Amino acid sequence: MSNSLSGAERSRYARHLTLPGVGEEGQLKLKQARVLVIGAGGLGSPILNYLGAAGVGHITVIDDDLVEESNLQRQTIHRMADIGRPKVDSARDALARLNPFIKVTPLRERLTPDNALALFRDHDLAIDGTDNFATRYLSNDAAEITGTPLVWGTISQFQGQLSIFDPNAGPMLRDLFPDIPPADAIPSCAVGGIFGALAGMIGAMLAIEALKLITGVGRPAVGKLLLVDALQASTRELSFERDPARVPPRTLTHLREVCATATPAPTTPEPRGTLIDVRTPEETAAGTIPGALLVPLVDIEERGWAALSDIPGDTLTLYCQSGIRSERAIKLVERETKKHLLSLQGGFVAWRAQHGATS
Repeated sequence: MSNSLSGAERSRYARHLTLPGVGEEGQLKLKQARVLVIGAGGLGSPILNYLGAAGVGHITVIDDDLVEESNLQRQTIHRMADIGRPKVDSARDALARLNPFIKVTPLRERLTPDNALALFRDHDLAIDGTDNFATRYLSNDAAEITGTPLVWGTISQFQGQLSIFDPNAGPMLRDLFPDIPPADAIPSCAVGGIFGALAGMIGAMLAIEALKLITGVGRPAVGKLLLVDALQASTRELSFERDPARVPPRTLTHLREVCATATPAPTTPEPRGTLIDVRTPEETAAGTIPGALLVPLVDIEERGWAALSDIPGDTLTLYCQSGIRSERAIKLVERETKKHLLSLQGGFVAWRAQHGATS
């Protein structure tokens, strides 16, 4: 990463360059920073948007989930056209549209005891925007083992919390809440609901704390727990310290079982609208999704949108064997139509694994 700013970067970040405490030195720190964002959902959306806009040079986003329509009420980095896509791919594309001067690495996987330590060691800081207790404690323990600052936040219904767990400067999550609560200790977003704009509010605050840590400006929320109640328009600040009797974690093996059962594996979304099978006739002979129309990819490559223009419906879901060719087909024709084009994530293989074989 360059140790200077180009003319275009100076123009883009002009309001940072004149900001006391940030300036050119702070902007260069942002440019050279490597940040791991865990989760591309409600909190991850504003976090990613503001880190990208601020010029954080390398952002890695890890999430194994797919975009669903119910996400769009709060997960503002995604669009209708992204429904069914991996959230990390949608987030990468959004940041590419936002800022061409940054690099985004999407990882479509979960944070696990097997990959957490390497990921944390490879980044200057991490931000946890996940929605389950197991991953939050995994992030905390990985941060403590590797010495990586962790920006941490949660939201539930109308309330949010945030703090910074920096093993080099203050207490950690286990000093505040020693034990992992039961998975159902608080209702999920699907069960209890979530005030959409609250995700933007807390996510932006988490991005602020991350930018403060990188640039060195201000006083980060180390040793503080900020409690936000959007319904009552109130905030509270609690202070906490290290527990001298607590034994720091040295490995993540104690989290393997709880992480393995924390959340179900992602499922293939149900196809929407008119189904288009872009596989070859030889492939479809082994089975299809009921009701699908066969339009082989070779026809779309040769004829473009004309191969699909007579098919009725405002939404077309294309699928192939694994999802790669259907995404290619959409890219070939998406600029030629106003119809909503979707690629079935995982393709026919994933659909058959979920629904059983058919013909």
